[in-house]
Amino acid sequence: MNKFLKLTEPLGKYLIAAVLVIVPLFPKFPLLAIPGTYVAIRFEDLLLLALGILTVIKIIPDLKNFLKDEIVVAFLIFFAIGFLSLISGSFLTQTVNFHLGIFHWLRRIEYVLPFFAGLTLLAKEKVSENLNFYIKLLLVVITLVFIYGIGQRYFNFPVIITQNEEYSKGVALSWTPGSHINSTFAGHYDLASFIVLVLPILLSLLFILKDKVSKAALALASGMGLWLLIVSLSRIGQIAYILAVGIAFILLKKFKALALIVIISLFFAGMSGSLDARFQRIIDVIYLKLNISNVTSQVEKSFISNAQEITLPGRRTDIAIPTPTPIPVFEDRSASIRINVEWPRAIRAFVKDPIIGTGYSSIDLATDNDFLRMLGETGILGLFSFLLIFARIGKLFIKEAFLLTKFKGVELGFIAGLVGATIGTFLIATFIDIFEASKFATIFWLLLGYGVYFLRNRKYA
Repeated sequence: MNKFLKLTEPLGKYLIAAVLVIVPLFPKFPLLAIPGTYVAIRFEDLLLLALGILTVIKIIPDLKNFLKDEIVVAFLIFFAIGFLSLISGSFLTQTVNFHLGIFHWLRRIEYVLPFFAGLTLLAKEKVSENLNFYIKLLLVVITLVFIYGIGQRYFNFPVIITQNEEYSKGVALSWTPGSHINSTFAGHYDLASFIVLVLPILLSLLFILKDKVSKAALALASGMGLWLLIVSLSRIGQIAYILAVGIAFILLKKFKALALIVIISLFFAGMSGSLDARFQRIIDVIYLKLNISNVTSQVEKSFISNAQEITLPGRRTDIAIPTPTPIPVFEDRSASIRINVEWPRAIRAFVKDPIIGTGYSSIDLATDNDFLRMLGETGILGLFSFLLIFARIGKLFIKEAFLLTKFKGVELGFIAGLVGATIGTFLIATFIDIFEASKFATIFWLLLGYGVYFLRNRKYA
């Protein structure tokens, strides 16, 4: 048994590496359909299952200490509340089918498995070595994602998405001019969120490392990432990227570098006609609504009617009345769907059971606000338990923040970039169900788990 446990360290390192590479790159082809839903079991699920089994084997001998970890306890509270909401939704409010709800609950645990793997499988004395290894893999991954994105746009590489039941069967589509690029991801928002997660780390390293070869590789990969972000046409992704990089560079005190990156990013984003049109659309909608509101307000204040002085003319029946031309509806489709359909649906679920929610899968496929989705499905307790996870992780990062002066090189860039990326992810989560997007969520928890592992095991001089 001891010999096997010793093998878990190298095996765990390369299994985590496999997750880091395969999950973002392997298209979401279904292996086994789940009855009652169009979400299917895929190859990446089998990979995560293997990682989970290895993690459990490593945890069991030290289970007591593992369960004393306050971050682990926060996760267990979140999972427990999610299960209680599932039971309540299945048997009390009857808002979910149990077999479907349990699948959604297990899916959320699956995405977090890399976090626990990072805490338990990696050697404590090889923190810096492992970090360098995984950063190099990230460079490879973003390069391959870029190459496939180029292939979609210019060489008719197949587009695989999971945005509806038919497409989720693995139907291969082709990119059409003016549409989003999603590369190897299941949707353009997933791709944009992944770039927001990775790019702050790469850019931080670009302005820290002195080695010319490393700087050239990082500059090239960062340029690839920026192109992918722009062609994804994600507006919230663009804003979250600027926020994430801004926070990372402020932590690094690289203010001139931040100004340079912002200028370059805005310049290239402005060259994208499709992205520019999407931003202009939302600006026009806001402007129009404000103008209509002002005009309506002025009319209501100035319009006075005296009924005794008004003579209503009789209607002439000998004149043909043309059919009025419908007034065009000017709106932003994405914002309209959120405000009029998805967010109210989540709020109705929350009102139905504000304490523990109506259960996983009780809300339709998308809410486009992860926090509203949690309120609807798991109630106040579910949302608070989720935030508790980040509060405890944040406590660790804040506690070690004063040691940033003792970090250098790859370590400094990784921590600063990860902090910025996490905050950027929270912004994205207010408009996208990003923690339910398998490719992004898996890599997010993997990197965050590595960050916790790094801070707990890094030996300071």
